[in-house]
Amino acid sequence: MRKSLGSKRRWLTDEQIAEIARLHDNFEETPVSKLFDTEDFGYRRITVERPLRLRFQVTRESIASYMAGKPFQNLKDKQEPVRKALESLAGDTLWMNREDFLAELKSALKTRGIKLTTAQLKPIWMACGERDEQAVICHDAKGNPEPDPDLRDHENVPLSEEIQDYFEREVLSHVPDAWIDKTKKDKKDGQVGIVGYEINFNRYFYQYQPPRPLEAIDADLKQVEAEIAELLEAVAS
Repeated sequence: MRKSLGSKRRWLTDEQIAEIARLHDNFEETPVSKLFDTEDFGYRRITVERPLRLRFQVTRESIASYMAGKPFQNLKDKQEPVRKALESLAGDTLWMNREDFLAELKSALKTRGIKLTTAQLKPIWMACGERDEQAVICHDAKGNPEPDPDLRDHENVPLSEEIQDYFEREVLSHVPDAWIDKTKKDKKDGQVGIVGYEINFNRYFYQYQPPRPLEAIDADLKQVEAEIAELLEAVAS
């Protein structure tokens, strides 16, 4: 065997190469050869997004977590009024809508003569937010649902099938709030989904082999037990 090539660690003899060439020349289906269109192996890998849903609660832990980070340190002279604003919101109150939480936060900051930018507010709501399927979907400045990176998934859509048909059948039927990230396009044709190819030999050539009868397995086990007993007896004598 030549140097290992990882998952490509296979070696074909001259006889095997000749047999493969013969099968190809015959161009017919057999138990070891099948005919496919090139498109049968292709797919478009689409990115499936789901919305970010967060609930918010200001606690000692979330305040401490935020204050330990660099964004808080960069506030410099604003640190103290920001800390007091957060402490004024601390308690058992739960906000199920980020817009409602930000409105309360901005009001508390304004009372103390402070106004933070969107970038400065983000570390605060991230420290105070937790994922909750019952919460209202978070939207960006344009009103679009924000994707949740932890829920991001990918689907391989066969080239022979329309993406939308596949998406509605395989994804929306299970997660109705999902959508396709249409910015992820193939560089060559500019269409949604990255084109790839895969030849899954198990899928095309797998032949079911029924398991051995339990009686046969049990007989083998008893034989092995008998052999072990003989070896132990020989060692002990």
